Amino acid sequence: MRIISGRYKGKQIQFIKSQTTRPLKDSVKESIFNILMHSNKINTKIEGSNVLDLYSGIGSFGIECFSRKAKKVTFVEENNNIIKVLKQNLNLLVEDEKAIILNEKVEKSLLYNKREKFNIIFFDPPFADKKIVYNLKNIKKNKIFKDDHVLIIHREKGSNEKFNNIFNELIIKYYGRSKIIFGKFF
Repeated sequence: MRIISGRYKGKQIQFIKSQTTRPLKDSVKESIFNILMHSNKINTKIEGSNVLDLYSGIGSFGIECFSRKAKKVTFVEENNNIIKVLKQNLNLLVEDEKAIILNEKVEKSLLYNKREKFNIIFFDPPFADKKIVYNLKNIKKNKIFKDDHVLIIHREKGSNEKFNNIFNELIIKYYGRSKIIFGKFF
C-alpha cells in the first residue's frame, strides 16, 4: 500500500492484516482521486480543504489528501490497535499537517460535532455496518459540511441502502467488490 500522488508519492503505508479491516486498494483510491480532481460534477478542491475521514482505519485516504495539500484531516477510528498504526503512518509520512485523531465510535463523533465544517467527507464503514443511514442522517442534521462539499461513500458492490432523502448521488462507480458513491447533501 502506497501514496499515489502529491508530496508523499510512492511512500509506503503500514497496515494490519485482520478480519476487521479492509484497506482501500490503491487502484480504487487512485480512481476516487481522479474523479475528485477531474469530474465536472464535483466542485470541491482537495488543496486547502478540511477533510473528515470516518472509519479511517490506517489513514490511507486522509494521508493521500495531505499529500495533495489538504489543510486539515480529522481521522475517526475506534479500534485501538488500528489507531496505533494510524499514528505510526502519520509520524512516518506526514510532515507538519494538521491531523486530528478521534479514538471513538463514529456515532459519538457525529453526535457531538456541530461546529466543524468539512469540504470532503470520506465514509468507509465496514460492509456489514447497519448504522450507515443513521450516521448519514446525523451528518446532514448537524450540517457539518461546507457549501462546496463532497461526500464519498465506500460500500460493497451489492449493497442496496436507500439514500434518496439524505443526499444527491452525483456519481456511482464499481471496482471489483467495491461501490464508490459521490454525493452532495441538500
